[in-house]
Amino acid sequence: MTESMVKAGPRVLRLGTRRSLMATTQSQRVADRLTALTGRPVELVGVTTFGDVTKAHLAQLGGTGVFVSALRDKLIEGEIDFAVHSLKDLPTASDPRILLAATPPRDDPRDALVGAAKLADLRPGDKVGTGSPRRVAQLRVLRPDLDYVPIRGNADTRIGKVTSGELAAVVLAAAGLGRLGRAAEISELFDVADVLPAPGQGALAVECRADDHALAELLAVLDDARTRAAVIAERAVLAALEAGCSAPVGAYASDEGHILNLTAAVVAFDGTRSVRKSTAGDPSAAMELGRDLAAAMIAEGAGTLMGERTH
Repeated sequence: MTESMVKAGPRVLRLGTRRSLMATTQSQRVADRLTALTGRPVELVGVTTFGDVTKAHLAQLGGTGVFVSALRDKLIEGEIDFAVHSLKDLPTASDPRILLAATPPRDDPRDALVGAAKLADLRPGDKVGTGSPRRVAQLRVLRPDLDYVPIRGNADTRIGKVTSGELAAVVLAAAGLGRLGRAAEISELFDVADVLPAPGQGALAVECRADDHALAELLAVLDDARTRAAVIAERAVLAALEAGCSAPVGAYASDEGHILNLTAAVVAFDGTRSVRKSTAGDPSAAMELGRDLAAAMIAEGAGTLMGERTH
C-alpha cells in the first residue's frame, strides 16, 4: 500500500436522498450512524423524484414508487452507492437489482394531529387536511362530521395551513414530526387501535445494488431485526391485497421478541364499512403471517372495499 493510499483513507460513500428537509434530515441520521459504527465517511447526494415535482395528489397517482424510482435509477446507474427512503414509500414489488440492506430501528409509527384541539374537540364541519385515503377513511369512522381536505407539500406547508386558519388541523406521521424537531406541535397521537398506520410507517429503508456484496455487508450494521420482521409482515399484507401505498389499508406489527402481533384493516373511504383482522406468530414467518392475514381479509370482502372510490 502506497503512502498516498494511506493518506486518502476509505472512499466516501454517496448516499442518495430526496432533497426535502424531512428526507435529508433522516438520511443524515443514517449517514452519521453508519460513520459512527464503521468509520466510513458518507456524503449526501440530493435527487429530485417525480413525487417531489408533480402537482397531482398522491391518491390520483396510485402513490407506489413516485418517491423511489429516481433514487433507484441513480443506484443502478452507479451515481450513488446507497439510498435512504421512508419505507412506506417503497413499491411492494421487488426489483432483483436492488437489495433492502437495512431497516434501522423504527421511530413512532403512529399518525398525529396538529392543530389547536384534539379530534374529539373539533367543531362539526371543521376542515382537516390530509392527502391519505387511509387516514381519511379511518378518521371518518371517528368523526364523520368533519370536512377532510386533500393537501400536499412539506410539513411546514401543511402546518402553515393550520397557523393561517385555512384548516383546523392536519394529520401527519408522528415519526416525521419527531425527526424535524416539531413533536411539541402535536395535539393528539392516534392510538393504533383507532387509526392503523400505513405499512412501514415510521421505518426507514436503506437500499444498495444487489451485486454490491461488500457494501451490503457494511450496511447490515444498521439493521434492526425486530423492525425488519414487523415491516415485512405489514408490507406482505399490502402486497397480497395488491394495493399501493395510497390505498385505504392500515397495518401494524409489533415484535415482542418471540411473538409477532399483526393487525390490518381495509376501510371504505366513507368510513361506514371495514374489514379488520389480527393474527400472531413467529417473527421468522413474518411474510407468511402477512399473506395469510390478507387472504383472510379478502375472504371477508376486503377486495370489494379496495375497489371503491378513494379520491
